[in-house]
Amino acid sequence: MEKGQKNTGMDRRSFLRQAAMAGSALCLAPALGRAEAAGRMIMDEPQCDSRMAAIGRRRTLGSGSAAFTVSAMGFGCMGLNYHRSEHPDEQAAIRLVHEAIDRGVTLFDTAESYGPFTNEKLVGKALKGYAGRVSVTTKFGHKFVDGVQVKTEEDSSPANIRRVCENSLRSLVVECIALFYQHRSDPGTPIETVAETVAQLIKEGKVRHFGLCEVNADTIRRAHAVCPVTAIQSEYHLMNRTVDETVLPLCRELGIGFVPYSPINRGFLGGLINEYTRFSPNDNRQTLPRFQSEAIRKNLRIVEVLSAFGRTRGYTPAQIALAWLMHKGDFVVPIPGTTKLSHLEENLRAADIVLTEEEMNELEAAVEAIPVVGSRYDALQESKVQK
Repeated sequence: MEKGQKNTGMDRRSFLRQAAMAGSALCLAPALGRAEAAGRMIMDEPQCDSRMAAIGRRRTLGSGSAAFTVSAMGFGCMGLNYHRSEHPDEQAAIRLVHEAIDRGVTLFDTAESYGPFTNEKLVGKALKGYAGRVSVTTKFGHKFVDGVQVKTEEDSSPANIRRVCENSLRSLVVECIALFYQHRSDPGTPIETVAETVAQLIKEGKVRHFGLCEVNADTIRRAHAVCPVTAIQSEYHLMNRTVDETVLPLCRELGIGFVPYSPINRGFLGGLINEYTRFSPNDNRQTLPRFQSEAIRKNLRIVEVLSAFGRTRGYTPAQIALAWLMHKGDFVVPIPGTTKLSHLEENLRAADIVLTEEEMNELEAAVEAIPVVGSRYDALQESKVQK
């Protein structure tokens, strides 16, 4: 994926291949026992054939009329053709999505702004013929003029919400959007107006569920009072835990699901990025403070913690990062993205990992002891995240 990587040893594809052939006798048996326990602990449902990387268990986002049952791990589609250094051609991307479906993934996430407009069309092609078997979520709220995003403004006016909804229905080739998120809050439009507009779209059968991205607890309460919120989507991983303070507790209180995006910190927690990594101009990571060389060098201490923790248990750093998230609550459904089958398999196997409370505490304490260097966004993007 990234150009200019050095001193990283074998890539994850090679690691998984060799682990499968040479390490199965050491790692597979205990992993199977832990996988069976995971089925009982998390969802009390039968586990898929553990010899194949697949996800058989389900989780429910939201409650009551807003309940939405999906695979316990979803798939973030953005990187298939947007914001990443290299991406597969269209047919390869579609084949990867089909692999994810065959392995039990039912939740696929995209947005109008990815491209813009091109990612939804790709996802629409990939999911064609799978109606009733999978669900696609998308987002509204960014402002565009003549196809160009106005990055200093947002637009969640009722007229724009409806415009985006109609465009997304056409691009995705669906009759109803399973979950429609507000991508970022719009200071010019009260959240009650946003919620009422989406509620009307739900009544019209064009949208099934309502979601919000990167908002604070007050906004969630106000929106939920008008239209039941099914899920909150925000960046959440071991290097960004701000939602632990008020958002996750409120989701538990109100019965709202939580969908962490960038659950492996844009690939960083997978261990394949170092200070020598060079990103292409089309890769948004090259603009982010946390992905500058000096920040990467210092933050690698956190990856080393995950590597050490996972090594004694037979898991990769990425798997530990995902497993930690999935143990934060049965209403949490991460949506890692990838362009490689080997990474898809690696990610899905993380759902089989069982971490005890003591292991969770050990992992969190070790990571918290290391200061995170660099902001996750530049100043403009950070200003759009509600505190």
